[in-house]
Order: sequence, then structure tokens, then C-alpha cells
Amino acid sequence: MAQDSELSKQELKQAFLSNLLYTQGKFPALATRTDYYLALAFAVRDQLLARWISTASAYTEQGSRTVCYLSAEFLLGPHLRNNLNNLGLEQTAQEAMADMGLDLEDLIACEAEPGLGNGGLGRLAACFIDSLATMEIPALGYGVRYEYGIFRQEIVDGWQVEKTDKWLHFGNPWEIARPEWMQTVRIGGHTEHYIGDDEKLRVRWVPRKVVNGVPYDTPILGYHTNNANTLRLWCAEAPESFDLATFNRGDYYGAVVQKINSENLTKVLYPNDETENGKELRLEQQYFFVSCSLQDMLRILKVQKIPLARFHEKFTIQLNDTHPAIAVAELMRLLLDECMVGWDEAWSITQKSLAYTNHTLLPEALERWPLALFQRVLPRHLEIIYEINARFLDEVRIRFVGDDARLSRMSIIDESGARYVRMANLASVGAHAINGVAALHSELLQQHVLRDFYELWPEKFSNKTNGVTPRRWIVQSNPGMTAAICDAIGDEWITNLPRIRALESFADDPVFRASWRGIKQANKATLARAIQQQTGIGVDPASMFDVQVKRIHEYKRQHLAALHAVALYLQMKAHPQREFAPRTLVFGGKAAPGYFMAKLIIKFITSVADVINRDPATSALLKMVFLPNFSVSNGQRVYPAADLSEQISTAGKEASGTGNMKFQMNGALTIGTMDGANIEIREEVGADNFFLFGLREDEVEAWRQRGYRPREIYNANPLLKEALDLVQSGFFSRGDSELFKPIVDNLLYDDPYFLLADFQSYADCQQHVADVWADQERWTRMSILNTARSGKFSSDRAIADYCRDTWRVEPVSVPLLLPDDVGCALLQ
Repeated sequence: MAQDSELSKQELKQAFLSNLLYTQGKFPALATRTDYYLALAFAVRDQLLARWISTASAYTEQGSRTVCYLSAEFLLGPHLRNNLNNLGLEQTAQEAMADMGLDLEDLIACEAEPGLGNGGLGRLAACFIDSLATMEIPALGYGVRYEYGIFRQEIVDGWQVEKTDKWLHFGNPWEIARPEWMQTVRIGGHTEHYIGDDEKLRVRWVPRKVVNGVPYDTPILGYHTNNANTLRLWCAEAPESFDLATFNRGDYYGAVVQKINSENLTKVLYPNDETENGKELRLEQQYFFVSCSLQDMLRILKVQKIPLARFHEKFTIQLNDTHPAIAVAELMRLLLDECMVGWDEAWSITQKSLAYTNHTLLPEALERWPLALFQRVLPRHLEIIYEINARFLDEVRIRFVGDDARLSRMSIIDESGARYVRMANLASVGAHAINGVAALHSELLQQHVLRDFYELWPEKFSNKTNGVTPRRWIVQSNPGMTAAICDAIGDEWITNLPRIRALESFADDPVFRASWRGIKQANKATLARAIQQQTGIGVDPASMFDVQVKRIHEYKRQHLAALHAVALYLQMKAHPQREFAPRTLVFGGKAAPGYFMAKLIIKFITSVADVINRDPATSALLKMVFLPNFSVSNGQRVYPAADLSEQISTAGKEASGTGNMKFQMNGALTIGTMDGANIEIREEVGADNFFLFGLREDEVEAWRQRGYRPREIYNANPLLKEALDLVQSGFFSRGDSELFKPIVDNLLYDDPYFLLADFQSYADCQQHVADVWADQERWTRMSILNTARSGKFSSDRAIADYCRDTWRVEPVSVPLLLPDDVGCALLQ
């Protein structure tokens, strides 16, 4: 790994001023802070472009096998600091800006964060493309250029309110539009069967509408390397954006209706699919980016003069969950109808090209589309799916003779009641490899969710435990800790995280422990200032920062932590003489706009916080805050400041989690269940350095089978009963006993996520946490060991696993081309 041609401070200043003058068209007296940010961003982008062009040249010259990562989400986070860090220019930029009277931190703060993801799925994709570039693996990330992305969350009277996320308001200096590589996407209509010139039956798709997909490319530079891969995001445009004749007739809306309807495809991430129109838009959106991406691969194949029969040798395509699963049918359609390939060869290419990552154990998250809707939007694809399904079920019949129940379960078409297309089944049939994202998750896929497919094709299945990039989540987020680690063991761990294990020997060094505590305290003071600024709530940085930040969902059990806070509050009120560990509970995360219970949980957390924070009897010992609009930027402040990481999902429900890894890397201790990657984190750090509670997955299932009666637990546990009764009385809702009744009733009469069953175990474990917190030397030692044993959870390790087992792709070193080299190439 090598990086060439580092920019000097003077050269960076000159590039900055040139971009301010010639790109922004401003001089300092008129320039705003945003102008200065954009000028610096364009100066940095110029450095990326040299490496980007060099990378494209090297990959093309070598005909490199390429990873194509298809994901509906890429939650990238801000680019400027990331690119400065990868170029090794952060210190240079800081000094250059200071020479001109500017503060680099102020300019970095100007960048609008691209809201192109909702949570772990999108952040994982971003970590993966970082690792791919750093490890010099040829790769293309394919996704959607959402105009508004995920909503901006505000908290109004304790409720989540969704606001438009205008991340493109000032433009995006990191992307380059490529209209010359535009693709055409057909939607709706009908099919016509005809006999082709070759005397074979062919199918013509006559669409209801046509949409153009314009690619916007962003260079993704690796850490201290010349490799810059491409993130290609598709934006929908109308073929004719303005109908002049209609306008001249006075129908001004009709003149632009095609433009509006087409561009709706890429307006927002995950349109609310509670309505039929919302479902249709979401299916169209997924198909749009998949079709554009596959057509783009065929274009690249043609440009590089690679025979179509070698498609699967040139490209290995990873489907990041079921959102891009329509790729199975679309690749078949392109090969059959556009390239005139026979069925058997097309199916062979498709299966050899595609691999599928499953990210969920929740049945409702395994996408399925009503058959009528699917036929209306993608009539040709339904015909292809019927044929795939018929051939597949013939194979199942031969293998499992007389097992009609298995046929019904495995069919791509769900025939039980209303008919649906099962996208997970389609992906499982069409891919040559299927993986889960944590050891337990992969095991449960094989035992339950995809058991039938595992029994048919065990060789397809493997585990690829998720990981996160230490460049973003340690180096950028926690510079103080980064410096301390580098001083102790060097900096090779940044690109080879298992080497961080050398830090173990410093866990027993009292001087190093004191330094470690000081760094954590400084991070907590930074977060405390942000909390004060965003919420108006003052918190004590000396208290234990007990943090749960993630998407709001019942199975993640944010309401378990909030209910325990109520119980802790009651204990503090009842026993003022008892010693309690001062604690600040920090929550953050977004609820899906149509998910009533998740939004009510946010209201529950904020309402409990409002009472606890105002009570002078407890406010010195217990504070509770909800950080609005949790994002990558907020995460970079939160993870380094956390003392305790809450990973408390019901066992068997979380696929992996990646927040748990970010907390661990930054020295937080975990309180968690045996769920997702928690199990592997506990194996790595050791049972003594992990706070374990709760039922295991098999115990949850056993309890469910014999009949779970949560009200019996409520009646038998005085503290739990008192806490729930207080909530039900309206104490936290200004006397309104109806407000939180849905939460209380759900827990007492259903409790599908076994919150009450785990409550006492959680409370006991939290008491153990408080006891250990009282011994700061012990806590610090455990914190250092958590960081030192986080090497397994680098996304570099995950990518290495995929490269070895699934993609079969090798790194390509990129020499940096100089402008003269490019000029010579043009003259040849």
C-alpha cells in the first residue's frame, strides 16, 4: 500500500484560493463560510480525481475482476475530514486554513451530511466501500441518489417530527454527473410474444412509462493508498422534462407532470409504504437502481471488449439484503431479451454473478410484494420469475419427493391466501452464495428463516460477521485515543486492526490507565456541550454515560432501558440515603414515519426524561436525554464518549449490529444479551469484560412454545409492577393515563419481545455495572481490553472474508498518473 504526491501547505492554499475565485466566483470580502468550505472541498477533490483517474486506468488496463456492491442505502457521513485523513492532509489543511484566518473545524461543520441511509445497513455499506478501497480491491458501489434522503428528525413536545433533509441545498462538491452513461428504465405496461429472426420465441416489453437514470459518481479513496473506487448513485429524470405544446395550451402543470412523476422515483429514501401508491413507488425505486446498475455493467463489458459469456468473470455482484433482489429477474431479462442469450446460459451467468447477504431475522422485513402490484409494475419480470420458480420447484420435487409443505414454503410465489412474490426466496434461488452477518444470525438462518434452502444447498451458506472501519470510527472520531494508541504501539493497527491487541499489555500500566481516563473524560465533556446545545439539558461529564443509539424498534427494546430508568428513579426516591452511581442515560435514533409504537417509545423516553431531569431529589444522580437526529456526525461524538454500550435486543432478533462494534472500539463496556454480534464481542473480550443478562435465543423460543404470560411476571415483581403502574397512572404524561396505555398493554398482554421476562435480569446486571463503575481502575482496565480486543470487528476483516470465500477477487495496486502521463495517453 503506497500513496504518492502529498500536497504541500502552500500548494493547498493556492488550490483553495483558486477554487474560491474560479469555482465559487467569490473573493474573501463576499465569501461565506459555505463558500470557504466548498473551495476547500474542491481543492481536496482535485487530489482525489488524480487518484480516481489513475485507478480507472489501472483497472481497465488489467481487466480487473470487480466487486459490484448493490445497496439501497449508503450512509456515508461527511466527506471532507474523511478525505483529508485518507490523503494524509488533515494537519496540512489545518495549518493552511489557520494561515488565512480560518478554522478547519468550522469549515468541516458546514458540510451537509448525505442522508442516504437509515441505520446499520447503510453504514455497513459505507464501511465496506471504505475497506474495499483501502485494501485495493476493484469495486463499484451502486445505489440511489436520493434528493432528500432520510428525514431530519426534530423532537417537538417529546414527539418525533419528520422534516425534509435538504442535503443537496448547496450542491455536492464530491460528485460528478455522468449523463453520457445514462440508462433507460422501463416500468409497467405489458408484454408481447413474437417469433424472432432466429425462429425462436421472443418477448417484447411494451412499457407504460420510461425513466432515464443518470449516474452521479463519487470517488471513494482508500486510506493512504492511490486506489479510489467509485460510488455510482442513480438519479431519475424524465426523457422529456417539459412539454412545450401542453404548456402553450395553458396546461402548465401538465407540461411538467412527466418530469415530476419520473423524479419522484429518487426523491426520498424509503417512501412510506403504508399506502398502495407508496408500495408501488418503493418497488419502482428498487427496480430502477438495480436495472440502471446491471445495464451499466453491460456497458462496461462492451467498452472493455469482454465477451458477454465472461460477465460473471468480470463482475461479482453482492446484493445487500433483499432490496436489490430483483437483480435476479432483471439480469435474466437483460440477457434473454436484450442480449438474446438462451435460458440455460443466462441462468448460469446470473447464478455465478450474484451473491446475497441476508440482514434480518424478522419475517416482516423479508420483503414480499403483492402479486397484482408486481405484475402492474414489472410484467416481464413476473413472467421470468414464474419460469424460474417452475424450474426450481421441479428440482425440489425430485430432491424431496412428496413434500408438498416444503414446496409451498420454498416457492418464490406465496400462494397462501393473497399471493405475493417473496424476494428473499428469489435471492436465495438466484444467488450462488448466501451469508448471514453474525455467527448466531447465520445459524438461525440455516435453522429457521432459510432452513429449506440450506437443506437443499448447504454449500451456498456461510457466515460473514459484519465489521466497521477503524478509520472513521477510531481515527477520525477519537483523535485523542488514536494518538495514545499510536504512541504506545505504533500505527499499523489502522489498516490491520488485529494488531491493536498489543495494547493489552498497557491495561495494567497505571500511567496509561490515567491517560486513558483523561481522554475519555475530554470526549465526554465534548458530548456534554453538544447535549446542552441540542437539548438544553446540562449533564455531568463525571457521571457514567450509559448510551443506546440506534434505530427505534420494539425488538431493540429502548423501552426496557427507559422502564429501568423509571425503576431506578423510584429506588432513588425511596432510598435517598443509599449510594447510587451517578448516571446519564443517552438515547438517540429515528423511528420509521409509519411505525406508531416506535414513535410512542420516543415520546415515552422524552416524557420520563422530562420528569426525572426536573426532580431536584434525583437530578444530581440521574439524567436522561434524547439526542435528536442521530447521524454519522453525531455518532462520531457519541461513541468515543460512551462508558456503557446498551445492546439489549431480544435474543435471536438482531442480525448483527454494528453500533456495538463502534462502542467497543472506543473503549465502552457492553451490557447486552446473547444476540447478534454481541456473542462474538463477548468471546473476544472475555466474559469478565462484558455485562451479560437475559434469556438466550433457545430459552426465548422454549418460553414461547410453552406459553408466555407476561402479566404473571408483572404481578410477581414488586419493582417492575411499581414502575409500570407509575407509567400507567399518567405520572409521566401530565396525568394522561391513556397516552402510554398502548405500551403498557402491549407489555402486559403480549410482550412479543420478552421485555418483562428480561427485566429483573437487566436490573440486576445494571447493579453489577454500578458496582464495577465504583472501581475506576478496574473499569478503565476493562475499557482498554475492550479496545485491544476489537480487531475481529474491522470491516477490513469482513471484506477479506468475502474476497476469499465469495468474490474470489484480488487486490490491484495503482500507480499515480501525472498530468503528463494523461496528456501522452491522449496523443497516442
